[in-house]
Amino acid sequence: MSRVSNKKRNQQAKQNVAPTALHWRYLLVICVIMLVFVGLSARAVYIQVIDPDLLIQQGDNRTLRTQNMPVHRGLITDRNGQNLAVSVPVRAIWADPKTIVENGSLNDKRRWQALADVLGQDYDKLVSRVKNPKKRFVYIQRQVSPAMADYVDQLSINGVYLRDESRRYYPTGEVSAQLIGFTNVDDQGIEGIEKLYNQWLKGSPGSRKIRRDAKGRQVEILEQEAGEEPRDIQLTIDQRIQAFAYKELKKAVQYYKATSASAVVVDVQTGEILAMVNNPSYNPNNRSGVSGHRIRNRAITDAFEPGSSIKPIAVLSALEFGSVEMDSVIDTSPGWMRVGGSMVRDSRNYGELDLTGIIRKSSNMGTSKLALSVPKQFLIDQYYNMGLMSDTGSNLIGESSGIFHDRSRWSEFELSTLSFGYGLSVTTAQLARMYSTLGSGGIKRPLSIIKSEQKAPEERVLSEDIAHEVLTMMESVVNEGGSGTKARVPGYRVAGKTGTSRKAVAGGYGEEYVSIFAGVAPVSDPQLAVVVLINEPRGDLYYAGDTAAPVFSKIMSNSLQMLNVPPDDKTVSSLAAIRGDSNAG
Repeated sequence: MSRVSNKKRNQQAKQNVAPTALHWRYLLVICVIMLVFVGLSARAVYIQVIDPDLLIQQGDNRTLRTQNMPVHRGLITDRNGQNLAVSVPVRAIWADPKTIVENGSLNDKRRWQALADVLGQDYDKLVSRVKNPKKRFVYIQRQVSPAMADYVDQLSINGVYLRDESRRYYPTGEVSAQLIGFTNVDDQGIEGIEKLYNQWLKGSPGSRKIRRDAKGRQVEILEQEAGEEPRDIQLTIDQRIQAFAYKELKKAVQYYKATSASAVVVDVQTGEILAMVNNPSYNPNNRSGVSGHRIRNRAITDAFEPGSSIKPIAVLSALEFGSVEMDSVIDTSPGWMRVGGSMVRDSRNYGELDLTGIIRKSSNMGTSKLALSVPKQFLIDQYYNMGLMSDTGSNLIGESSGIFHDRSRWSEFELSTLSFGYGLSVTTAQLARMYSTLGSGGIKRPLSIIKSEQKAPEERVLSEDIAHEVLTMMESVVNEGGSGTKARVPGYRVAGKTGTSRKAVAGGYGEEYVSIFAGVAPVSDPQLAVVVLINEPRGDLYYAGDTAAPVFSKIMSNSLQMLNVPPDDKTVSSLAAIRGDSNAG
């Protein structure tokens, strides 16, 4: 009986102990679980409330994107709205080397060979650029045509993509190349007007911050910032005159076997540049192999000794100062004189010459005596007043102010040589400004290249009567007995001056020439000033009357007719006669 009781008591004891052990383990598990949840909660509170920036940044890196809104560069047009520079849509081909390597795209050699062939690239070099998996972006080729881009798209090479961009196109080609300039592959202006007004033309792109989902789809626009719209630029250039002037200049360079040539056409009444051309030029749409000397705008960068083309300044100075009268006569006999130990001479003895005769015969003796008849500073000031010792006001990049060594002491010989265009250097544009000032009746205006409604600042530097009288004197240059008869324009009265100067070399002057004809028309109501420069003509013809004067005649005639300027030459009775004479010439 006792054994049975003991057995029951042992079983009861075991039953009493078992629940106690189960309860302790259960509590341990519950505690551990609670600690884990507390730790997770604490971590969640920390990263979401106390320091949420890192988590937000990681989330934003996966979902937020900033898109730049593309803008196309502004137009450049002439005064009549003809396009001189436009932006056309093109595509860029780029690659993600990491995607290419991970997807084994390079194994399909046939597609890569087709890509290399259409782009004109070497297959091995192309593959070597895109096989580094550490890179994520590589340009394969920029600014490809839409047709080529479509072909590349159809190749369906995994890791090769297209993106939109624009390319600058110049409809007028080489005609306005040095003036307009060009942009680089990133659409940044690096020459000419394109560079000068780069910020104006390109504007600034807008931006938009968006959120994407896991599949890359746009789900929300968070922010949007408007950019600055690119602005168009209208030049003062008349492309009709520009094209004709370039054609005539190119023909002259070829015919006279010249090194180069420049021409500038200016509206006398406003100072606006209607044409500025140079030859040789280049094609801005395809600049491969173009040398630097073709790119520069010679009309504003290259300075030269103007020779006889500035002899009217000596006459103007003497008249303004009052050392001579309109009917004064200057004795140039015996055709030479010694000034300060050096010789000044004419090509022959012209004897006594009135002021008109000095200009018509281009007498060095005459202009020297006139220059020496006025105070030194008064003479020098006239060169400044006519705009020859400063830039023209056009603000074009690379413009030269010429070369003039002002000094406290001038010898009489230096003043003499200055009167017939030696001892200083000027640009074609500066000379055009001088003749524009003369044609406007003595009012100097800055030359302008950007069309504006604002009136240009004006400064009177000559009396109107004297300016008109000197223009009338210069009309004799193109009449019988003058040095520029080939500069005549049928139906119009023309005032102008030839200038043939030797180019300076080390130790003196060489055998190369610069030929210039500068003039104004019509004399009764001046509208245009035209300057033509032929640099280093080779052959039998090198005097300005034979080289630059005929080109001047054609450019001036065409420009006047394009602008519908009425004829003022009473000796021509009708336009039919004008055209007949022009065709006969």
